[in-house]
Formats: sequence, structure tokens, C-alpha cells
Amino acid sequence: MTAATAPAPATTPLSRLLALGRAETVLLRRNRTAVFVALVLPFVLVGSLRSILRAAAERTPGLDVNGNLVTSSMGIVLLVVVYTNLTTAYTARRNELVLKRLRTGEAADGEVLLGTAVPSIALALLQCLLLGVGGLALLGLRAPANPLLVLAGLALSALLLTALAALSSAVTRTVETAGITTLPLMLAAQFGSGLMIPLESLPDTVADLCRLLPTTPALQLLHIGWLGTDGTGPSGGFAGTWRQAALPLLLAAAWAGAAAWGARRWFRWEPRR
Repeated sequence: MTAATAPAPATTPLSRLLALGRAETVLLRRNRTAVFVALVLPFVLVGSLRSILRAAAERTPGLDVNGNLVTSSMGIVLLVVVYTNLTTAYTARRNELVLKRLRTGEAADGEVLLGTAVPSIALALLQCLLLGVGGLALLGLRAPANPLLVLAGLALSALLLTALAALSSAVTRTVETAGITTLPLMLAAQFGSGLMIPLESLPDTVADLCRLLPTTPALQLLHIGWLGTDGTGPSGGFAGTWRQAALPLLLAAAWAGAAAWGARRWFRWEPRR
């Protein structure tokens, strides 16, 4: 008489996400190009950002160069580490049939996509933390005017860019072409979302249009939360930051929801032929 087989331990969505994240972390460490992009490229871009902001300050009296440097650097890190890196990762895992195999297990589709994103999101948030601490210690910045808005900006940016990466991978045939398919959004975000060119430096009509871009509201929350203003008027203290952030919060949540819906609707689980 054979002994009864012990039942497999039950798993939870959190345990599955962590397991997928650990596996993706191993793959990320083995990919030297991805590691370089995630760790080095954002700070290379940050180095060129200071001179751009100084030039913008000459045209915009009162522009906080150091404050914009930190918040814009956070936005660039999120774009490079989360959006660009994840588009490549989703494309590679799809073409290797890794994602297709994961769908046959207990993990739901959303868990598979989010689990793949865990290492990139964690790395980006760690770099943003280091940038914030560096700004306080080395640049003499004051503490964030509204830390809750900074956290909201980071969370919504990570969610939005993860969903946009999934959408971009749907039109990316190979890993080699990911740099081409991610370029339009990267350029639009860098030059239209206040990262390279502060919105305060743009004509009012152009700035208002830029505030409607998908990436602008979430990234703008970082700016408002740290500096206390979106550039359209005085801060008004802690309560004033919530008033200025009301519209960006709504737009950021709407764009993140729309991107998540689009990713669920159009994400490709089979290699593109």
C-alpha cells in the first residue's frame, strides 16, 4: 500500500509575484546590456540634464534648477528602467515562449506581467530614492512639500509605464527593434512632460497641451509633491499642493487605467511572425 502523496502547498498571488520576480531578477542579472541600461544610462542622461535646466533658468526667472534636476531625473529613471527595459523584457520572454509557459500555471495573466516587472520597478524606485537622498544631502534641497504626492507619482508612473511597456511589446517584433518602438514615447515624455524642458519655460498654450500627454500627469505629481507647485502659481502650503495636484491625479489615474486596459486587450503572448 503506497503512502498518500502530500498535497502541494497553497500559493497566494503575492507568493507567485515574488517567485516570478526572483526568476526575472536572475535573468536581468545575466543580461549585461539590460543591466547597463538600467544602472548607467539614466545617470548619463542626468549629467546632461543640468546644463539644459540651467539654460532654461535663464529664460525663466525663479526656476528651481536643483529641484527640477532631482524630479526630472526621477522621471528619466522611471522611463529608462521601467518602460524601455520592460518593453525589451516582455518581447524577449514572449519570443522565448517563457510567458506562454507561465500562463499554463496558477498565475493569472496580470500576475505574469506584473511579476516580470517587479525587478525593474524595484530597481527604478531604489534609484529614485538615491536621487532624492542625494538631492537633500548634496544639493541642499528642502524636504518634499508633500511626500504623499511624491509616492503617488512614483506609484502611478510605475503602473502606467509598465502597462505602456506591455503595449509597446505588442508591436515590437524582436528585442533588437525595441529601441525603435520605444523611441516615440521616450521623446514625447522627455520633451513634452517637463523632464528636459520644464513646462514653466513653455508658452502657456503649449504647456497646457503637454499636460494632457499620457506620461505628464503622473510625472507632474513628483514635481508638485517635491517642490510644492506645478509652476502655474504659488504653492499655498501642504493643502495647496493637493489643490494643484487634483487634476494631474485624476488624469494620471485615467491614463494608467486606460493603458492597463489596452495592455490586457492587445498584449501578444505568441511570438510575432
